[in-house]
Amino acid sequence: MRAVTQSSPGGPETLVVTELPDPVPGPGEVLIEVAATAVNRADLLQRQGFYPPPPGASDVIGLECSGTVAAVGEGVTAWAVGDQVCALLAGGGYASLVVVPEGQVMPVPEGVDLVTAAALPEVACTVWSNVFMVAALRPDEVFLVHGGAGGIGTFAIQLASRLGARVFTTAGSEDKLARCRELGAEVAISYRDQDFVEVVREATDGHGADVVLDNMGAKYLGRNVDVLATEGRLVIIGMQGGSKAELNIGQLLSKRGAVIATTLRARPTEGKARICASVVEHVWPLVADGSIEPVVSAVLPLDDVAEAHRLIEGGDNVGKVLLTP
Repeated sequence: MRAVTQSSPGGPETLVVTELPDPVPGPGEVLIEVAATAVNRADLLQRQGFYPPPPGASDVIGLECSGTVAAVGEGVTAWAVGDQVCALLAGGGYASLVVVPEGQVMPVPEGVDLVTAAALPEVACTVWSNVFMVAALRPDEVFLVHGGAGGIGTFAIQLASRLGARVFTTAGSEDKLARCRELGAEVAISYRDQDFVEVVREATDGHGADVVLDNMGAKYLGRNVDVLATEGRLVIIGMQGGSKAELNIGQLLSKRGAVIATTLRARPTEGKARICASVVEHVWPLVADGSIEPVVSAVLPLDDVAEAHRLIEGGDNVGKVLLTP
């Protein structure tokens, strides 16, 4: 199979497309002929040597894919050769073939083409599991998502607004702010020249945000706690702004607030299978009826993987960047 490898951690130039042995599905596994994969921020960290795959996962980068079932392992009954699917991966997506546990394989939502479907698994599972399964965002609550123009952000804005929340987001340019509003954000805040704490408080008559989805980590920790409403929930899913910061426990106690930190990749297979099943039940119908659209910034061939990483690093994308092998 064709796959992206690297001899040592480093910049985008270390990524090389080469030939590797074809994987073989074991019991309970599905072999997918990949139509497309997507580039995620976590992929950049893995390339740099900061985010190794969990034990037993492929060393090949890539956390999601779409494609066609090429073979199934012993005991697999939910999928058959020829099925068009998308999948949440622990690794291996930057390749022409990938093996995945059957519970992490999902049908392609009706109305979505096979390549575009690669933009959905990671963002849908991340947003649904963190914002709704963990933080329990409810209709009419205030939801703040940072980085609204990225893959996670564009999906979170749509899903939360379609399910009745008041959505606030941050972004870095007028074009991106405008796109966030088009997707359903009530208020889009420039992180370059506006204080999101002040804007959210003013727009909510001092209430604040009931749920915050944060990819920045340390840099935003104090301000995220500031913006929380009473009984608010801060969910941290990334460390783009560092990993260590001081937390005012007294302020958090006074708000009866919660700070939750989660990762998706390292969860047990059974946990990821439950998330995927819940996404298919609750989220895929919204994609199928057009309430939520996959937002894709660019589709590049696998040979241009270094350029795809540069696009994400430069923040030039709105939505996902896809690779086709």
